[in-house]
Amino acid sequence: MNKVKCLLTRRELLKGSAAAGGLAALGAPVSLFGQESNGAAASGFSGLSDSFGNRLITPGQEAYESSRLVWNAMIDKHPAAIARCTGVADVIEVINYARDNDMEISVRGGGHNVAGKALKDGAITIDLGPMHGVWVDPGRKRALAQGGVRWGGFDRETLAHGLATTGGAVPTTGIGGLSLGGGLGFLMRKHGLVCDNVLSANVVTADGRHLVANDNENPDLYWAIRGGGGNFGVVTSFEYQLHDVEQITGGVAMYPRDTLKDLFHLYREFTASAPDDVTAIAGVMVGPPGSPLEGQSAGYLAVCHKGSAADGERVLRPFKEFDPPSIDTIGPTNYATIQNMFATAGARGTRSYWRSNFVRELSDGVIDTIIEHADEIPLPGSTFMIEHLGGAVGRVGENETAFSNRGADFNVSTLGTWIDAAEDDKNIAWTRAVGNKIRAFSTGGAYVNYMAGDESPENVKAAYEANFQRLVEVKRKYDPDNFFNANQNIAP
Repeated sequence: MNKVKCLLTRRELLKGSAAAGGLAALGAPVSLFGQESNGAAASGFSGLSDSFGNRLITPGQEAYESSRLVWNAMIDKHPAAIARCTGVADVIEVINYARDNDMEISVRGGGHNVAGKALKDGAITIDLGPMHGVWVDPGRKRALAQGGVRWGGFDRETLAHGLATTGGAVPTTGIGGLSLGGGLGFLMRKHGLVCDNVLSANVVTADGRHLVANDNENPDLYWAIRGGGGNFGVVTSFEYQLHDVEQITGGVAMYPRDTLKDLFHLYREFTASAPDDVTAIAGVMVGPPGSPLEGQSAGYLAVCHKGSAADGERVLRPFKEFDPPSIDTIGPTNYATIQNMFATAGARGTRSYWRSNFVRELSDGVIDTIIEHADEIPLPGSTFMIEHLGGAVGRVGENETAFSNRGADFNVSTLGTWIDAAEDDKNIAWTRAVGNKIRAFSTGGAYVNYMAGDESPENVKAAYEANFQRLVEVKRKYDPDNFFNANQNIAP
């Protein structure tokens, strides 16, 4: 469904001081989506079920088993109910009901978080999935998106106008979790993290209030949600800054196992002087079926250059001339293609456990550790991934947003992905062990969106680094009872 065409005349939604009327105007969008037909009242949820009808899914109902699934198949949580919300009023009602009945809640946007924080045993899940409206104002280069939108849907609407913002490289990722945790993506060195492009947000707090958070209204809350995760409320909509993306050069190149050391040294040399126009990711993965590297550990590069085709060809030439690559898709393309390069990586239903480490330099120690374990990665979709930061990411001050690891030049992640549940213990242990080896070279911080579900409080604190104490203070103000605790938690 394309709401952009029919709703562009409503640009007042995006105009004015950070959409004080515009974002707030989404307070009751039920009429945009329609109510699902009412079913029998869910057992034990009298009152709440009267409003939600069959949008309140409880154990024993036919839809319950499929509704409790999230992207990571390792997550096997049994919420007391799943409330499929169509607007802010629904979210407020669930929060008030849960507090009045001494129940816990969790929040699901895209359900893509590797730690599975969208669900919690015995809690009510606030499911924002039905809230998937996107409104684009191409003249002002703004987009307004509800909390259940996923990046593939967001990109589809904005790219219809030749516009985009930094977003997730997997199209099924939800915009909410990625934005709240900081948000790495292929435009970050040119335009900053996802959270750097959030201009305003609608937030429902633990006491059931609906607040606008931006530079002018509740600025402390606005600061906290840009990197502090879902600790402070349910974000029901975001307003984003958009950018032109008419010319893109990029793609993926893969290289044989025996080139890894030289490849990573080339990558280190390239990133040391790379212009902000290019974001480059390097790593190790198993060659895809049907390729010359099928079943083999192989080095890869995934790159996106924003600018003229001539500049893109010149800047990325070192990667095309190295070795040369066994697989090479790097060339003039479009942003939609770039955003779908990893669409099949870690497909829904696979089992995943990750470790992330921010490092200030890609040292020989980091490179050697990756190469040492390159032949051990679990199948089918596991990878070592090195994401180059810097550029616009590093020019934002450490304390300007809650995302504080701005001084790191790279995020080095060990992403374990497999299928067989019988291999859980072995693969989790491997991911932990290798991740901990890399941590010896790190700043001590990690990317909160890549953190697993069993992180220690010390690791969570390190992820928020210098901003942790200020985040605690904001938490005390907006959620003193830690009502929102199904996250990488900041306790008040």
